Amino acid sequence: MTRNTSEHGEERIVPMRLQKFLARAGVASRRGSENLMTAGRVRVNGEVRCEMGAKVDPLTDVVTVDGRVVRLSEQPCYLVLNKPAGYITTMSDPYGRPCVASLVPTERYPGLFAVGRLDYDTTGILLFTTDGDMGQALLHPSHHVDKHYVAMVEGTPTAEELAQLREGVELGDGPCAPAEAVVLDADDAQCAAVVHGGMPRGTSVVGITLHEGRKHQVKRMLAVVGHKVLRLHRDSFGPLELRGCAEGSWRMLDDDEVRILEGIKGDTLA
Repeated sequence: MTRNTSEHGEERIVPMRLQKFLARAGVASRRGSENLMTAGRVRVNGEVRCEMGAKVDPLTDVVTVDGRVVRLSEQPCYLVLNKPAGYITTMSDPYGRPCVASLVPTERYPGLFAVGRLDYDTTGILLFTTDGDMGQALLHPSHHVDKHYVAMVEGTPTAEELAQLREGVELGDGPCAPAEAVVLDADDAQCAAVVHGGMPRGTSVVGITLHEGRKHQVKRMLAVVGHKVLRLHRDSFGPLELRGCAEGSWRMLDDDEVRILEGIKGDTLA
């Protein structure tokens, strides 16, 4: 936080821009904090403050978001959701479609946002945070974290088709980076999250690890080698796993997981 020293040698926090204060307090990213302000959801000493030049003194001013007092001592929020099918990865939708925002504690953490996205019909792990720098670091092109998916597909990819995926296939928006891909054996396939009540005849389960994050990438890559994706589930995002988190529920990250993410953020922003 910003500090200054008085003429008597006492150190104190100097006033800072309100959106910077909110971001530092872990309420939202800087941009997300500005959106909260313009929506009239932020008050300083009881008065709505929506102008971008507004400043606060963290030692004397009382800042609230949706009526909840916010302090710099608070830590950013980090949680993972086991996303069900049938939800879009946005925090609101003008058409009234089900959004992931309804599944996570947005009232307690008003600046919560999803890091990346999952398709409407894709299930699995989705990271949420109020730490804007963390979100940018994890999605930065120079530091895409690995993401592992399991996909139920029509047919069974051959060794040659798997080799194509491992070498990197060509999509309409350019070549893909090489991806780790393997057909799961019968026991592992039956345990995969995409299998509900048995494997339909003529299908198989493929495990695939991506190092980038393009729209519909897994579905498009498997389509290139001739296998339509019937169901898709993401079971890990970088170092994070669901760890028993039931579909539609969420859990907070533990201290070890947060420290690992902080290391990734530090490497990316260095």
